[in-house]
Amino acid sequence: MPEALWTADEIAQAVGGQVAGDFAATGVSIDTRSVEQGDLFVPLVGARDGHDFVPQAVANGAAGVLAAQPVDAPAVMVEDTFKALEALGVAARERAPRCKRGAVTGSVGKTSVTRAVEAGLRLAGKAHASVKSYNNHIGVPLTLARMPRDTERAVFEIGMNHADEITPLSSFVQPHAVAITTVGPVHIENFPDGEAGVARAKAEIFAGLMPGGIAVLNADNRWFDYLKGEAEKVGATVWSFGEAQGATARLTGFTVEGERAVVSVDLRGETLTFPIRQTGVHWGPNSLCVLLMLEALDVPRETALAALAAFAPIEGRGAEKTVQIGGGAFTLVDESYNANPVSMQAALKTLGARKVAGRRIVVLTDMLELGEDSARFHAELAEPIAAANVDMVFLAGVHMKSLWEALPPTRRGGYAVVTEKLTAELAGAIRPGDVVMVKGSNGSRAGVLAGALAALDLGERV
Repeated sequence: MPEALWTADEIAQAVGGQVAGDFAATGVSIDTRSVEQGDLFVPLVGARDGHDFVPQAVANGAAGVLAAQPVDAPAVMVEDTFKALEALGVAARERAPRCKRGAVTGSVGKTSVTRAVEAGLRLAGKAHASVKSYNNHIGVPLTLARMPRDTERAVFEIGMNHADEITPLSSFVQPHAVAITTVGPVHIENFPDGEAGVARAKAEIFAGLMPGGIAVLNADNRWFDYLKGEAEKVGATVWSFGEAQGATARLTGFTVEGERAVVSVDLRGETLTFPIRQTGVHWGPNSLCVLLMLEALDVPRETALAALAAFAPIEGRGAEKTVQIGGGAFTLVDESYNANPVSMQAALKTLGARKVAGRRIVVLTDMLELGEDSARFHAELAEPIAAANVDMVFLAGVHMKSLWEALPPTRRGGYAVVTEKLTAELAGAIRPGDVVMVKGSNGSRAGVLAGALAALDLGERV
């Protein structure tokens, strides 16, 4: 039986609650759909009151409930379950004083970098990390509350849509090292001064940095000097990565060799060359960010390099699939989880750099939260599409109409306002040897198109 993560008495002490039925929990969940045997179920109150789902949580195996109203289950009673979850997270952090904690944010790449850092931490010892993209005001305290007391190293993803969201999350984590992968025009409709506001919001990650902490920053980003200054205001040591002269980890080479790439770096005057299981050009600087974060969290160099060599692309973030169709197969590159102008250009550059037997086809859905400049950002993708020698473009969404109009007729594959209505035309156009990349914001349902293309696979049919 798994070791108890929390006893009822420990929970009550952590959150200032009252025990109403003894139990021990091996995990923490806020969603009945993912409750596992032995979990503490925390019913949050939002559009629906989570207390309505307590019977289902118990039926699914929950050992106890953190409740603000009477429930028919062992419970710890509190006034506010959300505040209690936050308090439980703080208690988990405090009871693991030797744990080195890292936090990652950025306009692009924070989930993939967090996952790669996690891979290194797990090779190095007892590690803990965010699952999925649990990076908001609920996900961060939940991730903390799930942290075992014997954790040696942990990494947390921290995200935001507005100003003043990252500050409290960084203060919860109190990281020893933080990374900002990059700053770009993402969520800018929520910032009156555009990208400058995004940069200020990302700099909030320094708010909780432990004394003597390390800030890992992108030396190639236009906001580097600003971020470096903000980090130094709190006494952080700044390590940088990128192609810029003077970077702590300076990228000197990135070569794609089949399904992997070889990265060359000047790391504080030392030359290193190492393989990674990623072919996206953005993984040159990303791998250096990971390398520096692992060093900051006391992971040995050889362990960090082994983790990078083994770390595979994540579903929806560059994972590839060979799809068998009549007459052969095509390659599906699934970038459907999210998109913004920065990541779109990086993905197109990567597609243009790879050798293909057939055609390069891109399938794009709307980039969201770009504000009044949305039409321009979409139309400007025509240039990197041309530079990547893309043969055919399929587009879906009201914002992508601006790109459709900017494309020459020779590249136009198909357009639909509603994503699902593009599926049949797209499926009918693909031929063996093609490389098809699907990318778009999560909210514009790019994943529907990626799923439809994956489902064409004749090799998986019985």
